[in-house]
Amino acid sequence: MLALIRIILMTAALVIICIFSCLYCLLRPFHPNNVYITAKVLGKVTKIFGLDVEVRVPDSVRKISPAVYICNHQNSYDIFTAANAVLPNTVSVGKKSLKWIPFFGQMYWLTGNILIDRKNTNKAMNTIALTAKKIREKNLSVWLFPEGTRSNGKGILSFKTGAFRTAMQANVPVIPICVSNMHNKVDLNRWDNGKIIIEYMEPISLEGITKDNIRTVANSTRDKMIAQFERLNKEAEQ
Repeated sequence: MLALIRIILMTAALVIICIFSCLYCLLRPFHPNNVYITAKVLGKVTKIFGLDVEVRVPDSVRKISPAVYICNHQNSYDIFTAANAVLPNTVSVGKKSLKWIPFFGQMYWLTGNILIDRKNTNKAMNTIALTAKKIREKNLSVWLFPEGTRSNGKGILSFKTGAFRTAMQANVPVIPICVSNMHNKVDLNRWDNGKIIIEYMEPISLEGITKDNIRTVANSTRDKMIAQFERLNKEAEQ
């Protein structure tokens, strides 16, 4: 019974937030802070399913803007949990097909996020250049999931290099964001589903890195995030 009530409340909350976000964005479409404002409201939904979210942002990170943020992607709850960690002047990059999802897709587009066609390699490469240009010209930070898909309990999957190539072209640092384990964390029939920790890690400069070294940097960054993921999991479980 509790699970059913929560599902109804979460669905209603998501639809209402998307509608009001769209109406708000019509007053200032594609404003750089539309995503930040909407994300803050979406993050409140975690309370409905009994999850406490702690976000840690070091002062060294707050002083850096713009940047390319990379975050581990776990499951469908990321839309609510990760939303708590979005900083001002940040947009995300998502699949073009997202815009066809009722309510959410229209909100995602109007808030100013960047939609890409992953099935078309040439367009994907052009998107990297376009995203880098927006970062430079509009002083935007970009949030990316370098795994490219949800891990669904498989830890942190292999990284694609697009986020690093984007940061290189824009001449901005990569800032990893690690979210503690969400796999099987939420039981909708349980009142208290514990705690999730989201932590911004130290910036990674790509100055002096060549295209040939991008894969090495991506792999080493993933290794650091795996180690941090394991530390946060232990802390969250305590």
